[in-house]
Amino acid sequence: MNVVFDLGGVVFRWDPDALVRRVFQDPEIQSRVKAGIFGHEDWVTLDRGTLELDDAVVRGMSRTGLPREDIERLFGAVPGSLTPIPGAFELIREAKHAGNRLYVLSNMQLPSITHLETSHDVWHLFEGAVISCRINKMKPEREIYEHLLDEYRLQASDTVFIDDTHENLVAASQLGIRTIAFIDASQCREEMLKLGCLTG
Repeated sequence: MNVVFDLGGVVFRWDPDALVRRVFQDPEIQSRVKAGIFGHEDWVTLDRGTLELDDAVVRGMSRTGLPREDIERLFGAVPGSLTPIPGAFELIREAKHAGNRLYVLSNMQLPSITHLETSHDVWHLFEGAVISCRINKMKPEREIYEHLLDEYRLQASDTVFIDDTHENLVAASQLGIRTIAFIDASQCREEMLKLGCLTG
């Protein structure tokens, strides 16, 4: 079977609120940054890979009124904030040991995926990866799922997709891909057992 893992929220923690609190102490600045950076369409465009980081910094300065060094410090802290979710690596290894073919399908910016690829030794367990910033397509757009299926010649009916976002799962299911809504590694493992991805 093909088992496809999202990254942020499934394999690695992604908590922008906690990140903002670590970088900025002032609650008013925290609110401005949440709205002006993470809540702005530019964040999505960075994930898509069609906005340069330096341009995003300049635009973020304009929206928040903060100096360049503050915005650069925030963006610079993003990759390192993506830490492994407890049990996720073990689940990946178990799925591989059970004979599945593993893949990645993730919305992620280039600095973050580059950091993860150089910081963690799990990537050899995957047959392939589709990352939004590298193909300029994003979940939940139909095209990114079609790219995954076409690129690796996968049958949707033989594929299970694990994600923490409802809209992404709905989009996958519309193509005939089976889905698991990730809550934590233990719950996900139970769901994988039910779908026959694991042997017990």
